[in-house]
Amino acid sequence: MKGVLLTGFEPLDGGGNPSWEAISLVPGVRTALLPCRFGEMLERLRAAVAEHDPAVVVCVGQAGGRPDVTVERVAVNLDDACVPDSAGRQPIDEPVVRGGPAAYFATLPVKACVAAARAVGVPASVSQSAGTFLCNHLFYGLMHLIATERPGVRGGFVHLPYSPEQVLGEARPSMPVPVSAQALTAIVTTAVSVSLGGDLRLVGGSLH
Repeated sequence: MKGVLLTGFEPLDGGGNPSWEAISLVPGVRTALLPCRFGEMLERLRAAVAEHDPAVVVCVGQAGGRPDVTVERVAVNLDDACVPDSAGRQPIDEPVVRGGPAAYFATLPVKACVAAARAVGVPASVSQSAGTFLCNHLFYGLMHLIATERPGVRGGFVHLPYSPEQVLGEARPSMPVPVSAQALTAIVTTAVSVSLGGDLRLVGGSLH
């Protein structure tokens, strides 16, 4: 697991972010805390990858409203921010990487990772979209870095639900941080153990 780098986000609005809390509970991995700022987060990611030279990189973020852990399949070359980042920047219809391809697939064994999380009792599913905000920006930036400079590295993105503390008094889905960490531990263990290009042949698609 020392060949694994996990990244989490700082809170966007001061309200907490379970991504950093959860990855801090995953044993034996390297971690990096990234700002919720377009561009700067990719610079921090690049520095962390250069420092730790990992074989696997899993970036982790929050997807408020989702009820389960979701392993992302596709990163798109689009920033279309519905709200500003923590520096007040709000790019609309801009590429993450000018001149980059339209999209990248994760190189994690996405379905095997989902199955591993489920096997330890944590609800999980495949996601076909990481949105067009900060999480997708980071996911695309990671996959572009891998494709252009570090082709031997396996990478991807995982979204976590809100923590219970974030939704007190609200009827919104949440997941305790230790449970999210349990899922992440299973996911990165699987990412390390499954050969590059291998995955399970399971249903993971959706109608819409």
